[in-house]
Order: sequence, then C-alpha cells, then structure tokens
Amino acid sequence: MKKKLFTLFIALFATAAHADFSTRAKSAFLIDYDSGAEIVAKNADTLMPPSSMIKLMTLVVLFDEIQAGRLTMDDRLPVSENADYNNPTWYPASKICLVAGQTITVRDLILGLIVLSGGDASVVVAEKLAGSENAFTQMMTTKARSIGMPQSTFGNASGLPNPNNLMTSRELATLANHIITDYPDIYPMFATKRFEFNEHKSDWCRDWGRTHTMNYNKLVFTMPGADGLKTGHTDDGGYGMVASSVVGGRRLIGVINGLHTKGHDALAAEMKKLLEYGYTNTTNRVFYRAGDKIAKIPVWYGRQPVVIATVDKTFAITLPRSKSNAKIRLLARYDDPIPAPINAGDVVGELIAEVDGRIVSRTPLIAMDRVPKVQFIGRIIKNIQVIFGGK
Repeated sequence: MKKKLFTLFIALFATAAHADFSTRAKSAFLIDYDSGAEIVAKNADTLMPPSSMIKLMTLVVLFDEIQAGRLTMDDRLPVSENADYNNPTWYPASKICLVAGQTITVRDLILGLIVLSGGDASVVVAEKLAGSENAFTQMMTTKARSIGMPQSTFGNASGLPNPNNLMTSRELATLANHIITDYPDIYPMFATKRFEFNEHKSDWCRDWGRTHTMNYNKLVFTMPGADGLKTGHTDDGGYGMVASSVVGGRRLIGVINGLHTKGHDALAAEMKKLLEYGYTNTTNRVFYRAGDKIAKIPVWYGRQPVVIATVDKTFAITLPRSKSNAKIRLLARYDDPIPAPINAGDVVGELIAEVDGRIVSRTPLIAMDRVPKVQFIGRIIKNIQVIFGGK
C-alpha cells in the first residue's frame, strides 16, 4: 500500500485575501460561507458581551429539539412569572409581551426571538427545555463546544447584561454558519421582516404590540440578498449584528460588535458596508460541490475494484479580485489501494488546495458508496493473482 498524491488541477492564479476594511466597531469579522476564508478580521478572538446575539444559541438548542422530534412548531409552551411582562426585568428590554399562565406556540417563540428579540421568549424556551434559565446555560455551553466554540460562556438565555455572557466575533460567525448549514428548513424564518403576535392577554400588551412588529435587523430591508440573522444592543456594549447575505449565488457571513452608533439603521449601514466590501474585493473559485465525483480510489479485498471519492460540502477558495500572481494546485491525497470494507461517508483521503506551496484549504475526501469486503476464498484468489503478477 502506498500514499498517492493525485494532481487534479494546476495553473490557477491568485493571492490570499487581504483585509483593509475600516470600521469604528470594536470587533468585525467577515468570512466566505463556502470556502471559510477570512476576509476581514478585527479583534475577532476578543471575548465581548454579545447582548441579544446570544439568543442565536438559545434558538440552536431549541432547533435541536425540533429536529429530534421532541417538539413541533405547533406545540404550546407555558409562560411563567419569570417571563411575565410585569417582571421588572422586562421593563426596558425587548420582548413579545407575555403574561404568566398563557401558552405560546414554538413557532411564535422562534419568530418572537428573531424579529422582536424577545427576552421573555428566551426564558420560556429555557424553562421548558432545562427547567430553569440557569440550567439552560449548561445546555448552551455543551452545544457551543460541540460545534467548535471553545471560548463562549453564557450567563442567561436572553443576553441581558451578565458577566458570564461573553462571545467572540469568530465564534458568532461559527454559530451562524451552523444555523445556515444544519437547519435549512428553519433558517428562512430569519429573513422575516414583520411579526405581529396576535395572542396578547392584556390591554397594555395589545397596545404595545401594535407598535412593535418590525424586525430590529434593518439589513433585511435595505440590502438585497440579506436573510438574517440577529442584532443586539446594550448601553455599555454598543450595537452588534450577526448577518448573512447571498449575492450572485455567493454567501458571506459578517459579525460586528461594540459599535457605538445612533441606532439599528446605522448598525445595518455598517454591516452592509462590511458585506459589500467582501463582494467587491474578493471572489470565489468553486472546485467541487457535495456529491461531485472527484477520484476513483483502488480498493484492496473489495467486492468492487474502486470506490468513488467525493466531498460532503462545497470546496472553494476565496481570491482577491485585484491580484493574480500566485499559482494554485488542487490535490487529492489517499492510500492506493485502501482496504475494504468501506462504508458510505467514510473518510478515504483528503482534498488540498495549495498556493505557492502553502496549504490554504483542505477537506476530507469521503466514500460515495459502500464497498463490502470479499469473502475468504475471494481473498485467496486475490493473493494468487498478485503472486502471479495480476492486479
């Protein structure tokens, strides 16, 4: 058995993306969704209060319950006194305006969190799934670690000021990527521009609700292709936003935090500037998409002589538009042959992109189909063929 390096593609030209974006925000981060390339990174690994952007993690824990079949969109969850609008906690905070004793559908909770940034909704979710908001923060932490967020810590489910509410812009982008990728049926809800809750149980809430229906994320109103995700604001921490947009078939994910500005319109303008910087100054070169046939790899003791290798996600490289002076090689690396049995989805090698001899991107090659192992007699025949010069 030998390690084989198969050159698939040669003589593209590019340079690594260079970020010279200027912003007054304390932190900014911009990545390409397909390639994962960093386009802008300003204090991207600095822990900062995420304010209401933390509700994205609350939603992810809820989405997992829906995907697992333990909750449906039409299930109704109870509202406790902790989520009651009369609780002083919610006087200055964003909310749906709920009353203790009522129930609310999971669908309305999700829309209330996304559109109205309902802190009361986050408490309803936390108490349903974990019994208490404090216990729910452990679920948030466990989920964060499982999707590659090692630094984030959580003190509550709403993002109200708490010393344990800390996240980095990089990890907020990781969270957004996870939402877009892993919940494709739910993600379109993040583009909702207006949500009018029609089950208010008090006259005050009904009056309040008439003037609180529009999404705080003003980017979905002002930038074609913008489809999420979440804003946040505290007096001390300033404004923040996790956003994503698709322009010309290309998705970018941007994060801004610690922007002291006049309001959500100004925040959206700053995020639009960040995203447009990415589209204007960089472009993508997509090599393969999930399911594309990339290589035929010989199999030892297999009932089929080869296994087809593919990738489970788009393999792309992000390039600056203005420069083209570095050679790119695209390589597939694998053992030749690889031993059976092989199951569909098994890692059988890796796909590598090099720029001037430096690896800039890599992803596993996976088997498209199952290749069983031949029985004992078949292995004997194979050995005899090898002894006498066969293959």
